[in-house]
Amino acid sequence: MNWFSPENIVAVTAALLGLVAPAVGGLLQLRTRRGKRIGHRVQMDTAISDLGEEHGQPKARLGLFTNQTGADQPIPANPTLVLLRVENTGTTSIAETDYTNPDKNHGLNVIFAERTVWAVEVIADPKAKHLLHHFDPVEDKGGMQYKDHVIQLPRVPLNEDEHFKLLVLLSGGPVGGKIDVSGGIRDGRVESTRSMSVDDKPPLFSRSALTTVVVLALSLITLAGIIVFRPTAPMGCATGELRVIGSTAFAPAMEQLARQYTADCARSEIIVDAHGSNEGLRELAQADSPAVLVLSDGPKPPSFTGLYGDQVAVAAFALVVNDKVGVKDLTIDQIRRIYRADVTNWTDLGGPDLPIRLVSRDANSGTRDLFRRRILGGQGEPAFTSRDCVNKNSPQDKTVRCELNSTAEVLKTVAQVPGAIGYSELRAAAVSKGLHTLNIDGHAPSLRAIGEDSYRFTEIEYAYTRGTPAADSLTLSFLNYVIRGGGQDVLKAFGHLPCYAPDGLKRCRP
Repeated sequence: MNWFSPENIVAVTAALLGLVAPAVGGLLQLRTRRGKRIGHRVQMDTAISDLGEEHGQPKARLGLFTNQTGADQPIPANPTLVLLRVENTGTTSIAETDYTNPDKNHGLNVIFAERTVWAVEVIADPKAKHLLHHFDPVEDKGGMQYKDHVIQLPRVPLNEDEHFKLLVLLSGGPVGGKIDVSGGIRDGRVESTRSMSVDDKPPLFSRSALTTVVVLALSLITLAGIIVFRPTAPMGCATGELRVIGSTAFAPAMEQLARQYTADCARSEIIVDAHGSNEGLRELAQADSPAVLVLSDGPKPPSFTGLYGDQVAVAAFALVVNDKVGVKDLTIDQIRRIYRADVTNWTDLGGPDLPIRLVSRDANSGTRDLFRRRILGGQGEPAFTSRDCVNKNSPQDKTVRCELNSTAEVLKTVAQVPGAIGYSELRAAAVSKGLHTLNIDGHAPSLRAIGEDSYRFTEIEYAYTRGTPAADSLTLSFLNYVIRGGGQDVLKAFGHLPCYAPDGLKRCRP
């Protein structure tokens, strides 16, 4: 054993410092937190994609956002997403009258120096859902208002440790542009707090200084001993390699989650290699390594035994059509007639004179099986009749139907082939050019709709492992991050409803 390895030296040094630092740090922390404080920090600042424009207007829409009139908000060109957390970091509750803003209707202003605000969604502290009503606009004066590069926040009362978050859709400037929060608190202050993971909280010391010193010092000494005598990963992280396979529809969210986890956790490598839910389950059932995680659109078939599953999120899916098809809404009956090949031209559905071309997924796809179960009432799709998604293999074929092996290929093909219709995960469809999503029985796909169960093309996303993951494994650490930790805000940003969110718990009940 190398007793003088860098991690051992750091651990022993930390333990020695832990005997002195807690007393000083505790006093400083309590002094810093004394009184009234509002803290703010950016937890995510990321680009979505270049959506393009048509006739000078952005084409795609993202159902997660609504504008100030309640309508779906169009996605701007060069959009970015910012997640901003605002919280009471002091030791005293903050009332509406504590704000010193001369504007009697608002308490704080969020200013994006180089970007324009397009839409804002408020995410309330699960323990303080009552805060949401403060954000309702009142005659364009009260509540939350936004215009150009400024969001005006209401005078939100916050008890100690309460918080809310703003998920902001922006355009114009680069990722990482300057973000300021202005305003004041009587006998207190508004301050920027350090950047942490999305569900982390500032450390809080016990009111008993002596207990704090003893507990923290013993914890540091114990941690040093563990690292010296049995090396493990840092607390909350794990080392090693992990393959994430399965659903191509859920792959974009998993890729972002993998990037964020590995950025925070050194010596961990997570590879996302999705080829369909069913293929992923078959590979997992035959795998020798426990370092494989499968995402499945819906529960696994009973024939796959020995697999351990966790519910991750409610995922929304959408029917998509080429932009040359002007149809915006279909009933379940109309969709089933299309996929029985009873209707083969869009003119029969109020659209243009274009043949209907079915762009489907292959048999490995969990999305295809979900479409069959949720939308087609259990009936299968027509037979495979086309290799290029444009021409029939035989003149006797009633309709054109091709099969592709990924969500990305389906969206690309639907956007290119006039008259094409297909299905996809919602967010990927919402940010794709050349196509648009369809309402089903008058219900548009959105995070709000899937939370209320009014939109039927949804499914619970499952994560499967071969047996129960080991307690110190990267598999379990990453799963906990995705399902119960900081990954929940990433799932919401991608249009999914986390199962461990308050609304998600109702949808994900067994």
